[in-house]
Amino acid sequence: MLTIGEFSQLTHLSVRTLRRYHDAGLLEPATVDRTTGYRYYTPEQIPAAQVVHRLRELDVPLADVQRILHSPDAATRAGLVADHLQRLERELDRTRAAVVSLRRLLRPEPAPLDVELRVLPATTVAAIEGDVTHDEVLGWYSGAMAELDAVVGEPTGSPGGLYDNSLFTEGRGHVLVYRPATMPPTTGRVRPVTLPAVELAVTTHAGEHDDIDVTYGQLGTWVVANTLAVAGPVRETYLVGPRDTPDRSAWRTEIGWPVFHVTRAEGSPLPGGTDV
Repeated sequence: MLTIGEFSQLTHLSVRTLRRYHDAGLLEPATVDRTTGYRYYTPEQIPAAQVVHRLRELDVPLADVQRILHSPDAATRAGLVADHLQRLERELDRTRAAVVSLRRLLRPEPAPLDVELRVLPATTVAAIEGDVTHDEVLGWYSGAMAELDAVVGEPTGSPGGLYDNSLFTEGRGHVLVYRPATMPPTTGRVRPVTLPAVELAVTTHAGEHDDIDVTYGQLGTWVVANTLAVAGPVRETYLVGPRDTPDRSAWRTEIGWPVFHVTRAEGSPLPGGTDV
């Protein structure tokens, strides 16, 4: 038997931590002296103590630690740990995305935005469209684009999407994703759709979409500063993406903001209530 002090030295866990684990039912001593209250452990408990410590370092809730320790087989324990690790990875992704955006926003001198006005003719494409919520859009996009890739044998240009303003302002809106094709098929959800002619203010977002909202904000500022007004759903064109390279820094997304020129008196608001 090992005293709690000896067990503390062998596991590198403080006596206070071992007492806390005992009180929480995570790691009970092999025996407790009824007269003195002294706790005693066995060498076989060392791995269990180290597992508990690692799980708590990963912020696994106490209830989940208990479930993991009391699971009847290794597969169940591994599954419970894997579920928590996936949650941690999602949280890390959200943290990383926020850090990227903040670093870009806090630059003393933002990089100048390269914007061009571009007139596009009406174009017939192979498309899938639907009404989705903002939380659903990534999953919906992945499924729709996979279906387009499967049925459009020889696309004639980069894939893209049209996103209604209400998707951002109301949390739900109409989304259309497409692949240009000479003869767009009609199969499954895929239909030929003619995109109307449009004038766009276009800029390119570099990298993954963690901070694409910053590029949107900069483009919107440019639109307002040049006395233009929004005239329809925003367009995105995926010049380089996951289907082209796993290198996220190499991804390139064109953002096309449909616009028209407006004439206004100095100080008067733009349509939609925007005032410079």
